[in-house]
Amino acid sequence: MKYEIKITKTTEPKAKPADESKLGFGKIFTDHMFIMDYNTEKGWHDARIVPFGPLPIHPASTVLHYGAEIFEGMKAYRTVNGDISLFRPMENIRRLNNSAERLCLPQLDEEGCLDILKTMVELEKDWVPHSEGTSLYIRPYMYGNDEHLGVHAVHAATFVVICSPVGAYYAEGINPVKIAIESADVRAVRGGTGYAKCGGNYAASLRAGEKAERAGYTQVLWLDGVNRKYIEEVGSMNVMFKVNGKIITPALTGSVLPGITRKSCVELLKDWGYEVEERLFSVDELFEAAKNGTLEEAWGTGTAAVVSPIGHLFYENNEYTVSDNKIGALTQKLYDELTGIQWGKIADTHNWSVKVCEG
Repeated sequence: MKYEIKITKTTEPKAKPADESKLGFGKIFTDHMFIMDYNTEKGWHDARIVPFGPLPIHPASTVLHYGAEIFEGMKAYRTVNGDISLFRPMENIRRLNNSAERLCLPQLDEEGCLDILKTMVELEKDWVPHSEGTSLYIRPYMYGNDEHLGVHAVHAATFVVICSPVGAYYAEGINPVKIAIESADVRAVRGGTGYAKCGGNYAASLRAGEKAERAGYTQVLWLDGVNRKYIEEVGSMNVMFKVNGKIITPALTGSVLPGITRKSCVELLKDWGYEVEERLFSVDELFEAAKNGTLEEAWGTGTAAVVSPIGHLFYENNEYTVSDNKIGALTQKLYDELTGIQWGKIADTHNWSVKVCEG
């Protein structure tokens, strides 16, 4: 199923960034955005691409009062041969629908959603940056907008896609980041919305994130909400550890986001012959490995940062250095492999890249 998309081009195109080394992340937006409306009578309708600008919203809108909102993060890459491609977009679309189901928002047709993304990227292809390490970040999101108060399933919703040319997510780039393990606040619990990509999960993480930042740390590493002992994920990334030659990553128990980059890393690691354990991994086990020298590498995985090495871990007044605060060999290999596929530098043997258009 394809949604019929009406395109209204801007009459006032913005100047493209002159210096791609200063893009930052999520600060600059392209000329257009996609919008589509939903109600229970018509289903999805009025699909349109319009000039980028403010969204009208009713003061009683469901999203403002009850947090009915989900989103995704994905990227378009300008490959070495000049094509523009997406990386595993159907995985994002399926996760978006899983998030929608959890928050009682309407489902999107998978092929129709992919067509929307391709149409947006092709229209905005001149915004896809050229420099190494850059990309066009794509933010699809959906929110409930019933125009009356009352806690109930959503009857009206809006789906939007915006795009932003970006550089590195972290100021450190591919250099190791400092992570503080949070022992007081909880991000999510099993049976809640931890596996969904919704705004409430991130809002719940902000207080601990601010505390960590004031102490000089880049991100928070969350423990499970019941036992307060099992490693779950970093604020914007899944997390992996190389311990005594094995790869350990927290199991997807319902309170951890099922990351597409995480899934890709697991598949690559198994291809390379590594034993990958997806299981409960306690903070005590982690720091015992740090003390006895078997913790060899640690890294985060996510669309925004791709792979981010962890150089320091802080917990209960103790700080441990990982891999001499340098990027480990395996972390570097994963980064090189993923970005090589994404930018078309190496063969995509898994067929993960989806060509959108020629640049």
